[in-house]
Parts: sequence; C-alpha cells; structure tokens
Amino acid sequence: MKRVACLSEGNLFIFEIYIYQFCSITKTLERYQRCCLNPQDNCGERDQTQSWYQEVSKLKAKFEALQRTQRHLLGEDLGPLSVKELQNLEKQLEGALAQARQRKTQVMMEEMEELRRKERHLGDVNKELKIKCSLELSSFEAEGQGLRALPFPWASNASEEAGSSTFHHVHHSQLNHMDCEPDPVLQIGYHQYMAADGASGSRSMAVESNIIHGWGL
Repeated sequence: MKRVACLSEGNLFIFEIYIYQFCSITKTLERYQRCCLNPQDNCGERDQTQSWYQEVSKLKAKFEALQRTQRHLLGEDLGPLSVKELQNLEKQLEGALAQARQRKTQVMMEEMEELRRKERHLGDVNKELKIKCSLELSSFEAEGQGLRALPFPWASNASEEAGSSTFHHVHHSQLNHMDCEPDPVLQIGYHQYMAADGASGSRSMAVESNIIHGWGL
C-alpha cells in the first residue's frame, strides 16, 4: 500500500490510497490546496463543526430531559424528586387533567350535536314517508272502490248458477219427498180392531154393523 506524505506549515497529512481509491485525485488535491491557501475557510469549517457538535449535545440533553419528564408523568422514577419537584409535577398533572376533561366535554358536545342533527333528519324522513304512505293508501282505497262498483260478468253468472242449483235442489228434494210418502190404501171388507178398553170395543162393533148393512144393500 502506497502512502503519500505532504508537509505543509509543519502539518503532516497522510493519504491512504485504499481510502481514497473511489475518490477523484484531482478533487482531493483541489481540496488540499484550498485548505492550505485559505486557512480562514478551514477555521470556519472547524467552527461550524464545533457548533454542530454543541447543537447535537444540547438536543441530546433536551431529549433525555423530556424522557425523564415523561417517566415522571407516568409515575415512574419519582424517588429522586424533592417536595417542590413533586408539587410542580402535581400541578402539571392537574393542568393536564383539566385540559383532558375540557377536551372530552367538547368532543361529547360535538357528538351530541351531531346526533341531534341526525335525529332531526330522520324525523323529517319519517314525516315524508308517512305522507307518502297515506297518499298511497288513499289512492289504493279509491281504486278498490272503483273496482267494487264495476259490474263483473262472472259475478252474475255465479248468482245465476247458484239460483239454478237452488231450484234443482228444491225440485229434487220435493220429488224425493213424494217418492218417500206411502201410497193411500183402500180398505174394503171386514177389519177387526183390538180394543184396549170398553169405548173402543163399542166403536168397533158399530163399524162392523155398518159394514154388514152396506153389504146387505
């Protein structure tokens, strides 16, 4: 591995070929010349680097302080805190709790207002549906009355068929009744009646005498 040593103002710069093998030699030389010829620029870069380092240190310390405060708010690592620090922490928690409650109340009021708006909208929709249903029902009833007023041919045919069936049924029942009645029997001659008492016996004797006289004539 080759090394190039350059002496400039009592400073020794060693360049590794392996390190700078991906860089341009021209750019490296230009940067070296610029640093050598303009020491003020070099000092400015040093100051800027130092300021960046200080800024990073400040941000790191602030980040650690925020983490520590977060742990305190969560109730962790409270042992090293003094009474005053605990009081300050309590005030912070009370303030945060008040803000959280206020925000919760605001959100609940907004949700209630949204629910009221939806309720009013649903009420209006319900009224419109009721009106539409009443109109449809009235029109349906009117159409039903008109249909009932029309003369249906099948209704008259049905009544005629019912009347004819009733007539046939009555005529058939009369014929059946006449068929069921017994024919009149003509009684000629002598018939003896068995009487249960004296009155019926005398009546039978009178009938016999009448029949005998009739035959004699």
